Formats: sequence, C-alpha cells, structure tokens
Amino acid sequence: MPRPILATIDTEALSHNLRTVAGRLRRDAPGAAPFIWAVIKARGYGHGIEAALAGFGEADGLAMLDLEEAVRCRELGWTGPLLLLEGFFESADLDALVHYRIGAALHCAEQFEMLESSAIARQIDVFVKLNTGMHRLGFQPHEFRAAHERALALQADGVLGQVGAMTHFARADDDPAVTRDQIDCFLRTTDGLSGPVSLCNSAATLTPGLAAGIAGDPQWVRPGICLYGSSPFADQPADAFGLRPAMTLSARLIGAHRVPAGESVGYGHTFRAPRDMRIGIVACGYADGYPRHAPTGTPIAVDGVRTRLVGRVSMDMLAVDLDPVPDAAAGAPVVLWGQGGPSVDEVAAACGTIGYELLTAVTPRVPRRVL
Repeated sequence: MPRPILATIDTEALSHNLRTVAGRLRRDAPGAAPFIWAVIKARGYGHGIEAALAGFGEADGLAMLDLEEAVRCRELGWTGPLLLLEGFFESADLDALVHYRIGAALHCAEQFEMLESSAIARQIDVFVKLNTGMHRLGFQPHEFRAAHERALALQADGVLGQVGAMTHFARADDDPAVTRDQIDCFLRTTDGLSGPVSLCNSAATLTPGLAAGIAGDPQWVRPGICLYGSSPFADQPADAFGLRPAMTLSARLIGAHRVPAGESVGYGHTFRAPRDMRIGIVACGYADGYPRHAPTGTPIAVDGVRTRLVGRVSMDMLAVDLDPVPDAAAGAPVVLWGQGGPSVDEVAAACGTIGYELLTAVTPRVPRRVL
C-alpha cells in the first residue's frame, strides 16, 4: 500500500474563503467594492493550480508569478484577467503574453526596453509598479511619473492596453502607520492619473476601512494567504475572519511503543522522557515538507486528540506523545495541520515561521487529494 500520508485540498473551503473576503469588502465599501485578484502563486500556495482554479472560479482575476502557471490557467478554461506579479523576464515571453491574454506588472526600465524593441501584435494590459517603501520591486517615487508616461506612449502606439498603477505593502500585518504612509506616498505620486490601481494584500484587504479609503479607477485587491484559510496576522487566527483551512496534511501512526523515564527519543536525543510514556511514530518528515526545526511541543492531533511533537523531526518520520491518547496504536489517524487538528498558523508559530512557508513547502512526494 502507499505510504500513509496525504494532503487533502478542499476546493469548497477555497470558494468559501473567496466569498468571505468578497463579502467583507462589500460591507466595507458598499457600492464601490474593489475587484479581487485571487493570488495563486507558488502552485496556488502549495494547493495546486488545478485546485486553486476550481476554488476561485468566482474571482475577478487571477494573479501569479510564473508564466507557465498563467498558461495553465488558460488551458484549464479560465477566460478572465490574468496578471504576472513580477512581470516578464525576457522578450521571448511577450508572444505568450499576447497569445494567452496575460497582463503584467512593469517594475523596471529593462521591461520597457523589451516592449519598445519587440513587435507585438496585440495589446498587453499592465500595472506600473511604484516602490512606496517595500524596497523590493518598483520605480522610486521620483521616477514613477516618467515610467507611467512611457507606458502611456506605448499605449498610444498600440503596444499596451490598459495601464494601471500598483504597489505592495511591507507591514500591513503589524503596523498601520507604515501602511498609511505607503498609501499616502502612492496617492501623492499617482495624483491625477487615470486607470486601475492595486495596493492591498491579504492583511490590508482584511483590515476594516483600509481598502475603502483608497480611490481606484477601479481598485483591485490582491488577497493571497487568507484565501487558503491561513491568517496574515500573528495575533488574529483565520477563523476570527470566518476563514476555513483548505489544506489538511494528514498521516498515520506506523508504530507505537513505551519509552522508560530517562530514555531519549530521536536523532540527537533532544527529548528525554520525564516519566514512563508512550511514543508514536508518524509517517511524516522533513522530506514531506514538515519543518525539521519544529520543536518539542509543536501541536499535532492523533485520533482526534490534541497532543505534541517530541524530539527531532527526521527525514521520513516524527515522534509524538501518546500519553493523551492511551489507546492509539499503529494505523491511528494523525493530523499535522488542517481540519481536525491544529491550524497551519499554530504549527508555524511553534516553529518560528509563518503559515505561508509550511503550505508552500509540502513536497511533491506527498499525494494530493482534491475535493
């Protein structure tokens, strides 16, 4: 039989989360709710492009990084807008953007040079990116007007279609003042320009009043992690926003035994039994994407009962405390995160990381079941 580990993807949870976010936006900005780019980068945050497409059929558009992901969306029947968040990387990409009707972010002079030197048969929709303080991609505020005018010239020449403006927030999850400064920078720099705008990530989209306070023509928000049922906030769980986990990583016990008091468990003997206790061995390890640095105490559920990881995570296995589950034996179901177990954010917090990393790190050797 196959190794007993599985990532179950609930497309109805994806749809529910999209509807929940859309409902919050409608309540926040009645009559002028922003359009939604459902962000599906990194293979739909590890859930799979096919599953993401099935779950986000009601989105206004889909945004991603890889051209191959965008092409796959068209092959699967998506007819709505697509946006490459890092734009294109070489002139050879432009034919595919035209053929598959894929939009792009423009964030550097080199991309303009490629557009100006290529023979393009049909218009490409773009968002010119402004660096408002993230200092990652985008034109500096003093450069942005010239870049936008360059885009409008290409629009007049029939190379570009719709020309918009976008930026990205650095601290929407933890510092409203920084986000407000970024918004003010964006509004000052783009004052008087027409075209669509896009600023809000998951944290900004979920922050009451924030999207409603941004003038757009139209405005597009870009929720990502929240659509998969994980929270962008360290101090607010996903279920506080009505979101549901879309991925459940599950496995089974493949062994159980008693460890005498004072004996140690796993590589490096990082856990020593404080008393006689039962230990279970789970068919999941860092080669499956579970974090090797997960410490003793990381939450896990065995046979529906919450317990804890003990010792160091191995490549293919990890150990759990079975004292809270005295009847558990080989074959008992285990939930690493998701429905019936701890949230991915709880596991991530125990590991000193974020849910994004865990979801996207689940490796290809873990079978996926899409519901």
